[in-house]
Amino acid sequence: MSTTFDRGAPASGTSDPGRRGSHAVRWWVLVVLGTAQLMVTLDATVVNIALPAAQHDLGFSDGSRQWVITGYALAFGSLLLLGGRLGDLFGRRTTFVTGLIGFAGASVLGGAATSFDILVTARVAQGLFAALLAPAALSLLSVTFTDPAERPKAFGVFSALAGAGGAIGLLLGGMLTEWASWRWVMYVNVVFAAVALTGAVLLLAKPAVTERPELDIPGALVVSAALFAVVYGFAHVESTSWTDPVSLGSMTVGAVLLAVFVRLESRVAHPLLPPRLVQDRTRGGSFLAVFVIGMGMFSIFLFLTYYLEASIGYSPIRTGLAFLPMVAGIVAASTTAPSLLLPRVGPKIVISAGFLVAGSGMALLTRLELDSAYVADIMPGLILLGLGLGGVMATAFQGATAGIHHWGAGFFVVGAVLSALLIPNAPLASSEGEPVIAH
Repeated sequence: MSTTFDRGAPASGTSDPGRRGSHAVRWWVLVVLGTAQLMVTLDATVVNIALPAAQHDLGFSDGSRQWVITGYALAFGSLLLLGGRLGDLFGRRTTFVTGLIGFAGASVLGGAATSFDILVTARVAQGLFAALLAPAALSLLSVTFTDPAERPKAFGVFSALAGAGGAIGLLLGGMLTEWASWRWVMYVNVVFAAVALTGAVLLLAKPAVTERPELDIPGALVVSAALFAVVYGFAHVESTSWTDPVSLGSMTVGAVLLAVFVRLESRVAHPLLPPRLVQDRTRGGSFLAVFVIGMGMFSIFLFLTYYLEASIGYSPIRTGLAFLPMVAGIVAASTTAPSLLLPRVGPKIVISAGFLVAGSGMALLTRLELDSAYVADIMPGLILLGLGLGGVMATAFQGATAGIHHWGAGFFVVGAVLSALLIPNAPLASSEGEPVIAH
């Protein structure tokens, strides 16, 4: 079985430019969806740089601080697949708006936190609402842009925002922490959410739900528990080791539950994840590509940030600025590869070439030393990484959502986001500001 990239009819809807949900406002819808996706991706890294300041202000221990990151990861990773399915039950627009409002409210709670417990609770709530928001955004994008001439451009822009969000989060986190307060890394989400919410209310039509699909309750419970166990196991590795019994046990339980989930999905009448979605060769390959991208990209964000701040001595703002060439590469490749290369050479060539380019960039970064120069030694690798990852990401986004209903469109987000969340996260400095990696 294989899937071809969409060559379907233009998107349905009226051409009346003044009507919500009309085809004429589709590019403004892309702005709304892109803003929401940027907020979700940005939030995965913006807190990292601000975490030492938050720890100093609220007075929690070094051993506890990882839960500010892990709390978000656990909620997001374990509920993402269920969040995508809930969009079927309540409608994509309703789910999207609910996610925006909830995410903004959780951000306000986190920014106003007076204790460690409140901050972690807010981060968990952010993860929960992000699990509603991310699949709904991609699903809306998939059904808004069906014209084969426009779909690559739309997915390219969306991919660029998704890929650049992590690096922008590092820059924004540094600026807000250094110029204002760590609390503004939470409050800033309200601005993104307000823009997206205003656009959603004005531009997205509320669909008439004539038939509600049945929810696979056993499958939802099993897969949520499985993803929770897997994410928790990887997060626990950060503070222990790969041989720690709790880490190994958690990941083993997660793997067993995932196997149970696969078995359940092949036997129920209304599966949460229809097996045919991942058995398709093109779609399965796209999922795998996005999974690998997530691991590579967020690993670079984490470990290169350590290198720049703790080993070379860059300030938070300068560290964020250092990633801009990578962001430029992602944007350039994401917005050009789908429309210029994909129709001519096909997805295999684009994805293979993209991985080779990104791999060459990583190879250059393995040569870094304590006296390496930014322009000569660091920037070339970042540019190659951005170009390679941007081309792969935009192509994989299209391949993962080609020719499927909106309830399947959101699933591929699980591979990208979950793989990013599996990378252990840690603050860059202690509460006293001492680097965790010696010069």
